[in-house]
Amino acid sequence: MSIKTYRPTTPAQRQKTTQDFDQITTKKPMKSLLASKKQMAGRNNKGRITVRHRGGGVKRHYRIVSYDLPKDTTFEIMEIEYDPNRSARIARIKDTKNRYYYVIADSKMRKGAKFSTGEQAAVENSNRLPLKNIPVGTFIYAIELTPGRGAQMARSAGTNAQLMAKENNYATIKLPSGEMRKVLVDCEASIGAVSNEQHQNIKIGSAGRRRRKGIRPTVRGVVMNAADHPHGGGDGGRHGTGKAPRTPWGQLTLGYRTRRNKKTNKMIVRSRHEGKRK
Repeated sequence: MSIKTYRPTTPAQRQKTTQDFDQITTKKPMKSLLASKKQMAGRNNKGRITVRHRGGGVKRHYRIVSYDLPKDTTFEIMEIEYDPNRSARIARIKDTKNRYYYVIADSKMRKGAKFSTGEQAAVENSNRLPLKNIPVGTFIYAIELTPGRGAQMARSAGTNAQLMAKENNYATIKLPSGEMRKVLVDCEASIGAVSNEQHQNIKIGSAGRRRRKGIRPTVRGVVMNAADHPHGGGDGGRHGTGKAPRTPWGQLTLGYRTRRNKKTNKMIVRSRHEGKRK
């Protein structure tokens, strides 16, 4: 995959880059695998904003992606499609009973190719099998955290994890963040790396393009009034916060630990922060 640049006929196009769509084979999604998607503008089911700077954007349909495919089945890749709701490409696949699914596409998937699932599947790209049957050192994606629950880790564009070791009932996996984590060997994973690996190198180029994605502008706290943010107020001069960085609600931010689920600490062999410490 390559990145597409533009002739700078406008200031925005001078910086703007887009991804090419060479891997995509159709522009029309499968109607039975679509669902309506309401724009919530960052609000939860109580109407409270839980994610700031969201709103507007173009209308989209949600693609119903399957993260837990039937076991011991062979699938044929019918189409590779664009999904407006995620960074990766998705693949429309068909099983031997003519049932269709959407799955996250990896970088090696091509229209007409086939892949398998289950313990008897070969150790080849796109095949999905338990960690206990995958050799150490293999690059994997779409990894389960709990057997049978479906893929939860390494699902975004260009990501993959590496199977580092297997001991007793646990496999040690190195995640894209650098974290080393234990997972039960009965959990499944797909072999390979997620598609659209150039996604992180795309330059938005213009404010309008960001707004069409449903992302609204962000305003720094230091330029607000004192009533609006802990960093606000002052004589209008160019100055910093004068205090430890805080959220708009007064909570400490940089260096402040926000991890709540301490029960899974025993599963983390090496934190994602370990390599950043001096």
